[in-house]
Amino acid sequence: MMDSLNLKVPESVSFEEAIAATESLLGQMENGKLTEAEIQESIESLVKSKNGARGFFVTYLTDDRNLADNPTEAVVNALKTSPEIVGELLVKNLAMSAGMSVTHRRNNNETMAKSSQRVTKRNGNLIQLTNLDLVSQELKKMRESALTGEGEYQEFIKRWGYDEEQRKVIEKALSEIIK
Repeated sequence: MMDSLNLKVPESVSFEEAIAATESLLGQMENGKLTEAEIQESIESLVKSKNGARGFFVTYLTDDRNLADNPTEAVVNALKTSPEIVGELLVKNLAMSAGMSVTHRRNNNETMAKSSQRVTKRNGNLIQLTNLDLVSQELKKMRESALTGEGEYQEFIKRWGYDEEQRKVIEKALSEIIK
């Protein structure tokens, strides 16, 4: 867990611990209890490991507060410190949230579909703000797999069982970012 005195997260953090740490961080951010430097330090320590980054993104991108709609410079700079981990997750999260919006609509759950679209938008914004070289390459690879069902992200597309309609929505979301 993270409090205002202990902003560092160990690299051995579990996914669940990272979610809890991010929830705590977001509460402190909302209440203005942290400086930009403290926010950056906290997020840097979360995203230096896969579990930490996954927990951060799942919490930050789906949070009901508007913090993720307009990420601060501290958030963006922190994400840039782990380009490989952050880049891969940004690309996969964009595809997953776009694909899930179709699933939720099919299940007549417009609230969840809109939530998935919000995550797609937030994620796309983070991709543009971080502007990581690695991400533009991975977006193109994911787009190719979404278009053809083949390529580097073929297993990812197959593992999540994305059908043609979902793949088209994923491809559209990726294309909007690639421009």
